Amino acid sequence: MNSSHANLTPNVQGAIAGIGTDIIYVHRIELSLARFGERFVKRILGPQEIEKYHRRAARDPRRGVRFLATRFAAKEAFSKAIGLGMRMPMYWSAMQTLNEISGKPIVVLAEPLKTWYEQRYGVAHVSLTDESDLVMAFVMVEQRRST
Repeated sequence: MNSSHANLTPNVQGAIAGIGTDIIYVHRIELSLARFGERFVKRILGPQEIEKYHRRAARDPRRGVRFLATRFAAKEAFSKAIGLGMRMPMYWSAMQTLNEISGKPIVVLAEPLKTWYEQRYGVAHVSLTDESDLVMAFVMVEQRRST
C-alpha cells in the first residue's frame, strides 16, 4: 500500500480542496475602527458588505463592529483555505461574505480573484459565529469539478 497521503481523493466532486479558520477578538477590530474610521471599513469590506455594515452600525454601533469582525475573520479564513494568505489576487475587499434569503452565508468574489479561484476550486462554504468578545469563521473549499 502506498503510504503517501497526497491526493487521496483525486478530482472527486465535493472533495475538500482546502480549509481555513480564523478567530479574532472583537475589541481588536473596534480599536482599528476607532483609529482608522471609514478608511478601515473601505479597505476590508466589499461594496455590498459596506452597505450592510452601515445599516447595522446606524441601528447599533456594536452590531456594526461585530459585522465588521465576522467579515474580517471570514476573509482571513478564506485566504487560508485557498492557500494564498493576503497576496494577489486575494485582497480584503475582493472576497465578500453575503447571505442567501435563508440567511445562509455565501462567498462572493470580485475580479481578478473570481477568475483565479474558478480555475482552481469549486464551491466555497463559510460559517460564522460570535460569542461575547470573540468571532470565528470557518471556510471549506471544494475541489473543482473535472469537465
